[in-house]
Amino acid sequence: MSELIAIQEKVVRCRHCPELRAYAAEVARLRKREHRDCAYWGKPVPGFGDAHARLMLVGLAPGAHGSNRTGRPFTGDASGGFMYPALYRAGLASQPQATSRDDGLRLHDTFITAALRCAPPHNKPTPQQLRNCFPYLLEEFDALRRLRVMVGLGSIGFAAVLHVLRERGFAPAKLAFAHGAELTATNGRSTITAIASYHPSRQNTNTGKLTAPMFDSIFSRANQILREARAEAPGRRSSAHPSSRRARPDSSERR
Repeated sequence: MSELIAIQEKVVRCRHCPELRAYAAEVARLRKREHRDCAYWGKPVPGFGDAHARLMLVGLAPGAHGSNRTGRPFTGDASGGFMYPALYRAGLASQPQATSRDDGLRLHDTFITAALRCAPPHNKPTPQQLRNCFPYLLEEFDALRRLRVMVGLGSIGFAAVLHVLRERGFAPAKLAFAHGAELTATNGRSTITAIASYHPSRQNTNTGKLTAPMFDSIFSRANQILREARAEAPGRRSSAHPSSRRARPDSSERR
């Protein structure tokens, strides 16, 4: 926990992207009409969850009036309104609602983070901004020593997951994005399974591109892997075994 707290504090203090800091602060100053009485967070948003998590979710970035307002990933916006009920149904969250940092929500065996920690204009981060933020994701990965499954939410989140695996010596770590695509990789000492999911954005959920059953299937698969790994020695990632891939045919994704 102390390692994750130190990372969270570093994230909140981050000034690597002045343009993003300025944008987040301006959004917090102007606010959205429906949130005009709220005190916006307006800073980089740290990861959130169980310090002993075996499952990590990697999203895109804070929403301007969601996480940038509440200070917690996927909290206070439509994406979180779709995701947390799915986590609750899967037994990975203590409640289906996520409204604020002090709403009592607890995650079970799960840690939620993002490829970018500041809200980007038009929800489109630049490659340099993603590079600036990437070291924080690596540090979180290293701190979660029991990690077994990583779910990338959207193509950017999934690309960040594969980037982490490559940086930490896991191979193979290449797989085209598709909802439900899966890759299991080893670095010779431990094994991580990466799973891709459409992002639970309003754009995807309102159009039916991502449905509740589709999303539930991602967490059902993650839980299956965690159940299979439960018999392994505590305090370490699973022992190496030959890598395998599984992908589903639909490879379209907006973000």
